[in-house]
Amino acid sequence: MSRTLKTATLPSLRVEPEFRDKAESVLNEGETLSAFMEAAVRKQVEIRKSQAEFIARGLAARDESKRTGIYHRAEDVLAELKSMLDAKLAEDNKQ
Repeated sequence: MSRTLKTATLPSLRVEPEFRDKAESVLNEGETLSAFMEAAVRKQVEIRKSQAEFIARGLAARDESKRTGIYHRAEDVLAELKSMLDAKLAEDNKQ
């Protein structure tokens, strides 16, 4: 038995005619403006979820540092990240 998902609509979006023209001018072949707008909204939802998760991790790390009293200097963290990047680049260059 086939099961269909119900759909919902997003509010209509009022824009200046020039902006609509710009949006239509960048559509891929066969792409509709509705599909373009849906993709843009989906992308922004993912970006905002990622941002919220990033902030939550940062706040948790801050709280953990306050709790333990362990802090790391930015210079040390950046040096470690550079070392990790250099090692990865060297590994990739060997392949």
